[in-house]
Amino acid sequence: MTEQQQPAGTPRVSVISGPTAVGKGTVVARLQERHPEVFVSISATTRPPRVGEIDGVHYHFLSEQDFDRLVAQDGLLEWAVVHGKHRYGTLRAPVDEAVGQGRAVVLEIDLQGARQVRKTYPQAQHIFIEPPTWEELVRRLAGRGTETPEQQERRLATAQQELACVGEFDHVVVNREIDQTVEDLVGLLGL
Repeated sequence: MTEQQQPAGTPRVSVISGPTAVGKGTVVARLQERHPEVFVSISATTRPPRVGEIDGVHYHFLSEQDFDRLVAQDGLLEWAVVHGKHRYGTLRAPVDEAVGQGRAVVLEIDLQGARQVRKTYPQAQHIFIEPPTWEELVRRLAGRGTETPEQQERRLATAQQELACVGEFDHVVVNREIDQTVEDLVGLLGL
């Protein structure tokens, strides 16, 4: 982790990215539990809700037309087509509103989205969550049990490409142990 940190109370948009299975979601959820004042952006998507998902809690579920309108009106900080089917993106208005309220903002997004945010929100800081070792990343992915071996291979190939881009980020936090990783993020977010 670099030494540069924000003074306490400084509002800032922080992009948190990293490879599959590195624990981004778990780390961000723990951060939000400990610091509910942090605004964690909820992604918008054109895919239909899964059983148990609630609009505005898990995702903002949008029609193709509404998503098109947001793209045309510069209403998204970033967006992408995922798995060649549905679009996902980060709504600009809630982020701007949270920053205007003086809140720290976290965007948990992939490398492609992080690159877009660097252009659409250049004042954001970019934090890369890195696994302690490649072997640990492979173990975590296999341990989830949510992907077939073929899907795991695809995700690991993507992870290698993402790890090669770590130099694009302002800070690197190695996720060895979740509580320490959260503390590292607390420092970077100036909380």
